[in-house]
Amino acid sequence: MKKIDICCIIDDDPIFVYGTKRIIKEVDFANTVMVYSNGQDALDGLMKISLTDEPLPDVIFLDLNMPVLNGWEFLDEFKNCKSKKSRKIVIYIISSSVDPRDLERVKDYEQVDTYILKPITPDDLSKILGATVES
Repeated sequence: MKKIDICCIIDDDPIFVYGTKRIIKEVDFANTVMVYSNGQDALDGLMKISLTDEPLPDVIFLDLNMPVLNGWEFLDEFKNCKSKKSRKIVIYIISSSVDPRDLERVKDYEQVDTYILKPITPDDLSKILGATVES
């Protein structure tokens, strides 16, 4: 099965990041994994990449509850960032929140594909790979 070139995890929980990276490797999901511990670092890092010839991630796993700039604030800022690269970045919300308001709010962001409850599983990654290969 084809895999993702670059996957980005934006999450402040080191245990979640460690576990997700292990599952990504186990499933052979991505060639490269980049990690940011909050939305502001991610926004700064991705903007810096977008100004160079380096590739942006194909997929972003975004936590909602983080310090400095939370997931919602990241999405609001990120959708206003235009890159020279026209490639679409698919964002998956990864959260432990089961608040129906969060599930409804996700629909306001066209770049968000799906809301996945933590922890992420090998099956979640396989479904994403299947959907990515089809599109």
